[in-house]
Amino acid sequence: KSMESDGEEEAAAATPGTAGAAPAAGRLKGCPELSVEGDMREMAKTAAWSVSSCKPGNGVASLRDDSLDTYWQSDGAQPHLVNIQFQKKVQLQLVVLYVDFKLDESYTPSKISIRAGDGFHNLKEIKTVDLLKPVGWVHISLSGTDPRETFIHTFMLQIAVLANHLNGRDTHVRQIKIYGPRPNPVPHQPFHFTSRECIMYSTIR
Repeated sequence: KSMESDGEEEAAAATPGTAGAAPAAGRLKGCPELSVEGDMREMAKTAAWSVSSCKPGNGVASLRDDSLDTYWQSDGAQPHLVNIQFQKKVQLQLVVLYVDFKLDESYTPSKISIRAGDGFHNLKEIKTVDLLKPVGWVHISLSGTDPRETFIHTFMLQIAVLANHLNGRDTHVRQIKIYGPRPNPVPHQPFHFTSRECIMYSTIR
């Protein structure tokens, strides 16, 4: 795998109109590589994870085992919920989940809502995305419509699967990663390349 990023970053930066696209611009398809900006870090290693339901053997641990062969399978009524509770208020920028329509078909999410708050009592929806037969990593930015709002500040995140492809009832999600800004961003990390390009190609306009 080539990790030389400079050309890709310049290409992404030179593409007009990608940053200001409305959240509803198209449906996300996923991309094969998990790629995030070098100034982000995975935030949810110490968080408490729970799900609304699961089939025995396909529980919440499957979302965090770094394996694309295992998956969480819900076992109940929609919406299917993944709850991530942090020990303190954290800044979050990006949710990335791995889904695979080719393997999971009607279990593949088609509509996902992201909610945030202090706890279950005051969660507010901050983003809704539609997925179109996704295969790979789906990047969901948590930034607001104001370009200065690059992250959210929250104690809890909830990922809700509102609908599946082909009207499926239960869902499969293979991995979930949650990223926030590093406390002191490193100026340049050549081994990370930008996710903007990935997001750009994964959206149908």
